[in-house]
Amino acid sequence: MRVSAAEEKPVEFVEALAKGIAILEAFDATHPEMTLSEVARRVNLSPAAARRSLMTLETLGYVGRRDKRFHLRPKLMALGSAFYVTARIDEILREDLRGIVDRFGDASSVGTLDGDDVIYVAHVSVQRARRATAVAGARYPAYATSMGRVLLAGLADDALDRYLAQVEMVKLTSKTCTNPKALRAELMVARREGYATTVDQLDYGITALAVPIRDANGQTVAALNTSGYTGLVTPDQLVAERLPTLREAASHIGHQLTRYPMLRAALAG
Repeated sequence: MRVSAAEEKPVEFVEALAKGIAILEAFDATHPEMTLSEVARRVNLSPAAARRSLMTLETLGYVGRRDKRFHLRPKLMALGSAFYVTARIDEILREDLRGIVDRFGDASSVGTLDGDDVIYVAHVSVQRARRATAVAGARYPAYATSMGRVLLAGLADDALDRYLAQVEMVKLTSKTCTNPKALRAELMVARREGYATTVDQLDYGITALAVPIRDANGQTVAALNTSGYTGLVTPDQLVAERLPTLREAASHIGHQLTRYPMLRAALAG
């Protein structure tokens, strides 16, 4: 996350809070520790502003420091767990995911759109291979994932146009689609068919199938996927063998959103 003055903000917007959150989001698997100057560059802040935010976060216990390098502390997990408790993620979503994994093996996830990314809100897996980690809380470019493509296909035309006009698509593998016109064509197929498949788009070895999760109004608020190893499964196999089960689970989760409005609000943003 970069704090940009060009973004339209309400008058109540608190810049200091936004800077602190941007710093927390800057830490990831490739940046587990950073110096003050590295943090400042990564979130596009002056060293002085970054230092003030880091000192505040350190005092509150969310950030630690070792040899002039900052890192996240376990206390930060309490913020994420509060979301899981209030939205009842484990109670409502994981049962369907476990059912899919128990039947087919491999992995299954629920994700929702957050800016240009898909963020995983629940995940069940039996896989142990080294590859892009699809744990709850992980986020990946929407264009490179089956769930992201289903979610993008569910956008209104004007919202999709804005996404395609401004998103920066990076080739994550040799197969990653980074052509906006080609991606749009694939999204139109996903919109028409009601599902999306990907092969080695995000990382080598991942073949996935995703379907939309819709609320009572028919609005796509999340996506449900199943994935396996490229070479062991093909998109056609996933569609033939798993699509009916995936759609049934997505329908069940959609009905659950009516019973649990907090979950629906959390997924819809």
